[in-house]
Amino acid sequence: MEESSFISISNWSEDDKPREKLMLKGKDVLSDAELIAILIGSGSKNESAVDLSKRILSSVDNNLNALGKLSITQLIGFKGIGEAKAISILAATELGRRRRAEDVVDLIKITSSKVVFEIMQPIIGELPHEEFWVVFLNNSNKVISKSQLSKGGITGTLVDVRLVFKMALETGATSLILCHNHPSGSLIPSEQDKEITKKLKLAGESLDIKVLDHIIIIETGYYSFLDEGIF
Repeated sequence: MEESSFISISNWSEDDKPREKLMLKGKDVLSDAELIAILIGSGSKNESAVDLSKRILSSVDNNLNALGKLSITQLIGFKGIGEAKAISILAATELGRRRRAEDVVDLIKITSSKVVFEIMQPIIGELPHEEFWVVFLNNSNKVISKSQLSKGGITGTLVDVRLVFKMALETGATSLILCHNHPSGSLIPSEQDKEITKKLKLAGESLDIKVLDHIIIIETGYYSFLDEGIF
């Protein structure tokens, strides 16, 4: 009897395993079949998950839209695909369809300190305690995300410089704006406010991530370090 040349995924080199390949090289380098193989997890005794995925794709002329139109019954018709694997494939294709159907939301561009105030005032402007937030921006000064860094009592809050730039690197931000509220209603920056601003600005310079401003927010107004010329 001729020895089978089939090699299971568990015996592939690290570069060839779909999961490991995604971890090492990113999702963009994986083929459609490799992505589907990750969804279904395993193939059969004589067929790898990737080969099984290729066979399924081949049946619909490698068209992902057509794949998403297959029913559970049709998917189960492929040897090696049970109900659970069929459901995983359909769930993934449905997510893709919904993602395409959603309107693309334009990122908000920061053109002034007032725009930052309008974004953050509803979040922290009326809180009875102090919170420190960071608004992360791309190279067009558009908001990628905003994150609460810390939450403290009315007298102040802690700021972890390392965490700020860890989040900046993870989001791909090229600049950021610091924001915190003063529950007292005062717009006068404290010495601690000035010190943490200086510390973060200096840390950002070494990572080529600009700290553009620090804005203190209360219910009815705001104070911009940049606008006041002390930044």
